[in-house]
Amino acid sequence: MMSSPSSEEVNAQRSDFGLRLSNSMAKYGPLCVGIDPHRQLLTDWGYNVDALGAELYSMRMLQAANGRAAAVKFQFSMFERYGSKGIAALERVLYAARQMGVITIVDCLHGGLPTTISAFADAYFKPGAPLLADAITLLPYYGARSLGGVINDALNNGRGVFIASLTSNQEGASLQTAIRQAGEYKGKTVAYGIASTAQKFNKGNDGMGSVGLIIGATIGQWINDSGVDPAKFTGPILSPGYGWQGAETRDLKTVFKGTKGNVLVTVSRSIATHGPDIAKLTEATASVARDIRQALTEAQNENADDAADGDAVIIFFSE
Repeated sequence: MMSSPSSEEVNAQRSDFGLRLSNSMAKYGPLCVGIDPHRQLLTDWGYNVDALGAELYSMRMLQAANGRAAAVKFQFSMFERYGSKGIAALERVLYAARQMGVITIVDCLHGGLPTTISAFADAYFKPGAPLLADAITLLPYYGARSLGGVINDALNNGRGVFIASLTSNQEGASLQTAIRQAGEYKGKTVAYGIASTAQKFNKGNDGMGSVGLIIGATIGQWINDSGVDPAKFTGPILSPGYGWQGAETRDLKTVFKGTKGNVLVTVSRSIATHGPDIAKLTEATASVARDIRQALTEAQNENADDAADGDAVIIFFSE
């Protein structure tokens, strides 16, 4: 009869993704290459706009990222558009990434009722899962606590999640900075409640946690309206918006001032436009990685005490 795992073994399993990602970021820097086979990119590269074209594109982007980025992120909808053939293509690319030892994030932005989203564990987290990935993205708008079951499924299998908190699209501001009218975080913003709920799963970890947030690099001073301080968050932060969406290195310094090496910046089209030539892709990947590393190093060294300019005071995670 097999004995139950010790509490130390359980904790080690639940912190495994954060540890692996932290080690990868220390080795390769804070770049996550977004693998988003847009129709126009497939056309520009001379590939067919179909599942095979998406797979060929993804394999080449993966090759460029290998050894130059901490992780890769796959935009699920770009494969889903081709039906079962597209999903099969994603399965093969995820398998290739695992063989390379590259950390994978599937950007599926799933969410829903606890009784339905429990199925995600079978798809993404458990050994032998068809879309086995290191982490997925989640939408918390059924209530952040509705994600508790799928988060625990991820952690218990050594995987992680990233929960949308402050997204890179400006349309999200009115919802994410809205003031909550009830519940544990009444009087705080929606984004604050999401971030605080995520942080609870990371308590007790010695290093970076396995439950992350999505915070866009494009939000600028809007961060002050949210009540969220990224410098106080101990899980990984996945940050879209750099490059094609308009965020620059100065925006990384503004939004992520005082952070401690846990920000993972995702970049897709700014790299992909240099393809399909693999030498140009790898050169672009390395160049973007250097710029992001420098910007976040400077942000990390900023004194968080001067983040507010008079009026705004950011408070985060009251006990």
